[in-house]
Amino acid sequence: MQLPLPLAVAYSGGADSTVLLLAAVQRWPDQVQAIHVHHGLQDAADAFAEHCRQVCAQLGVPLQVRRVNARHLPGESPEDAARQARYQALARAARDADLKAVLLGQHADDQVETLLLALSRGAGLPGLAAMPPVFQRDGMVFVRPLLALGAQAIRDWVAEQGIAVVEDPTNADTSFTRNRIRHVLLPALQECFPQYRETFARSSRHAAQAQELLESVAGEDLARMGGTPAITALQALPRARQGNVLRHWLRSAHAASASAAQLEELLDQVADCTTRGHRIHIKVGEGFVVRHGERLTYQS
Repeated sequence: MQLPLPLAVAYSGGADSTVLLLAAVQRWPDQVQAIHVHHGLQDAADAFAEHCRQVCAQLGVPLQVRRVNARHLPGESPEDAARQARYQALARAARDADLKAVLLGQHADDQVETLLLALSRGAGLPGLAAMPPVFQRDGMVFVRPLLALGAQAIRDWVAEQGIAVVEDPTNADTSFTRNRIRHVLLPALQECFPQYRETFARSSRHAAQAQELLESVAGEDLARMGGTPAITALQALPRARQGNVLRHWLRSAHAASASAAQLEELLDQVADCTTRGHRIHIKVGEGFVVRHGERLTYQS
């Protein structure tokens, strides 16, 4: 694909982002900058940032170091909190430098880990689609050019070049689910199914295509209802299609996601709306789905 220039590389100093930075600098001379997100969560964080400064100075690549507060709240996943803070910082830094896109170093093994995590949680198609190669977030275009490359191939290339990289000690901490998958499950998959990276990636692409089709159908159904769910129009659709419309409406219009139980309850209530006085008031995300006349509204 043709990437918009100039662009940034999200540079942690590790093997993956180092390969990405070197490839980007070679491909687009004088059009690449680097952004390092300093999470402040471990003692080595300052050393990581200094390493990135030294490498970027040698390459003649401008570097921004952005410090974030990535500590998680009670009940929040540490990985999710750090990821949210990282994306926000990357987007903000890129916008401040008038850059058009940010390249991310996730590779084929990361994609498999993401898919397995989604399966372990009973995810639907959006989760099974895993990580898209291109997406927009916080007003910035993000691109993952390495999704077809395995982690070992990346590390072998770095070792052959004799390029110094940093090793994040938390990557060996198997108290994190993703690390347990990486160190325990992926070697077993390699032994049983040597082509698992390619076949899993194919399944994720199929899931992404199916989800895209469902989104298109949901958008058309919602448009025919005037942009908000109409109870009578919903009842005329099969139950699965009703759920598809409601998921789409909640996500696209209100950035809310219903659990499977919440969606089933909502669908049951829609089916029971046979009188004008039937009340709907169901908790979804940070708000409530409420009946207002013949339509559903979302109150946060």
